[in-house]
Amino acid sequence: MSEKYIKPSRNIAARMLDDEMIVMSVRDSAVYSLNATASVIWSAADGSTPLREIVASKVVPQFEVEPEVAYQDALELVEELAREGILVVADHPIPGESA
Repeated sequence: MSEKYIKPSRNIAARMLDDEMIVMSVRDSAVYSLNATASVIWSAADGSTPLREIVASKVVPQFEVEPEVAYQDALELVEELAREGILVVADHPIPGESA
């Protein structure tokens, strides 16, 4: 199974409000509100840390969830955000600016 790497698209604007991340797509002005768990993943999305590591180090300890369940849920989330164009997902580290 290959690792997944994630990074916010450069075509968004994002701001943390309380424990939720608010993300707006600049291409269509759609606004997304990420819950606390999704916000933790989003905040750790640096393009160089594998998603599995983000889940193990940030999500599992904070939300007391089984690692494999948390990873599968995170994978579904990042794939959905990638379809919306607000997150970049790759099978290799994502350098510098993302598309």
